Amino acid sequence: MTILKVLHFPDERLRLKAAPVEEINPEIGAVAENMLETMYAEGGIGLAATQVNIQKRIIVIDISENKNEPLTLINPEILKLEGKEESQEGCLSVPDYFDVVQRAKNIEFRYTTLKNEVTTKTIDGLLAICIQHEIDHLNGKLFIDYLSPLKRDRLKKRILKQKIKKRRLKNSKQPDNESSNKIL
Repeated sequence: MTILKVLHFPDERLRLKAAPVEEINPEIGAVAENMLETMYAEGGIGLAATQVNIQKRIIVIDISENKNEPLTLINPEILKLEGKEESQEGCLSVPDYFDVVQRAKNIEFRYTTLKNEVTTKTIDGLLAICIQHEIDHLNGKLFIDYLSPLKRDRLKKRILKQKIKKRRLKNSKQPDNESSNKIL
């Protein structure tokens, strides 16, 4: 298995819409396994293929406490939204940032399994929130899009400052002249 690189906001590739999976085959199974491995390594509970620059409608989720109940959703779609619920969300593509987002409390959704079985479920709670969040990713939308423009602008500025700071730290590290001048 391979750990994939998670794209971070404001990377424009996060705004791309994923294409449907046409055929469920071993390659799609391997992508899902790599996505699960990446999600676990990053400490997440959900990951959309678009977050790792794979433009296919694939989601992996594991909200279990022991991280031993993975779900793979191929071509997921929400059929019905009911009620409203606010909860704090974070995202592997927007590291170290959490905010309150309003989502539907109950959802009915359909997806295809890796065994090519079409399944329809009605759910609520954390799993419903997670599925809505990940399907948004497949549609090029991030949880921060639900925030006010002011909060989004502040977040962009904060991320930019962090990138500049990291670049400065990286550039300020000078090579050790003693070792670089030796002839071997």
